[in-house]
Amino acid sequence: MIDVFSEYWRVYLYTDGYQFTGLVITIWLFFFSVVIGSILAVPMAIARNADNPFLSRSVWLYTYVFRGTPLFVQLLLCYTGIFSLEIIRNHELTNAFFRDGMHCALLAFVLNTCAYTTEIFAGAIRTTPAGEIEAGLAAGMSKFQLYWHVILPSALRRSLPSYSNEVILVFHSTSVAFAATVPDLLKVARDVNSATYQSFAAFGIAFLIYTGITFVLVWLFRQAENRWLAYLKPQND
Repeated sequence: MIDVFSEYWRVYLYTDGYQFTGLVITIWLFFFSVVIGSILAVPMAIARNADNPFLSRSVWLYTYVFRGTPLFVQLLLCYTGIFSLEIIRNHELTNAFFRDGMHCALLAFVLNTCAYTTEIFAGAIRTTPAGEIEAGLAAGMSKFQLYWHVILPSALRRSLPSYSNEVILVFHSTSVAFAATVPDLLKVARDVNSATYQSFAAFGIAFLIYTGITFVLVWLFRQAENRWLAYLKPQND
């Protein structure tokens, strides 16, 4: 394993000399998928709890579809399925977008994590303590102010444990990006395995890198929970 890593460490971590590969691509996909998906999930979570049935049902349908189908199938649909449509190929912008495997992988990951994150945030919004809402209303807040100053800060804090699990799952899910010819960490491991026939070493290195990054994410979220959820812990007399 050490011999394989000493020979291919650059490819595993950042580049093969011509393009970025390995861990750099995995982190890039992971970071932008989580950031974009989370930003989109906030207004969608609010819409999921809206009084307007058309709005709430539309968001429910979206989350139902993307949570009810495998991410791998969604990725293949974005990468090969949509591009097979003539209307997509006939337009320069859509043709350029769906021709690129990186774009398709990012789109699939964003849509998938946004669906899960929307339900996480929506559930936290629904369970906001009535006393906090009543206090905001008593202070004369408008609906926008109530969401901005009371409901969202409280809900996002309380959703942190569930959200951390989703973020870690997104990181693990980036391993399917190889199906869109994206040179991520698993794609590199597969290529190294093909070049060396040392399967244990090739995939073992990827295993260790995934495990190390996961431990870092778990530690970061643990620190965030200790800081932002301290008020929910039982207080000793």
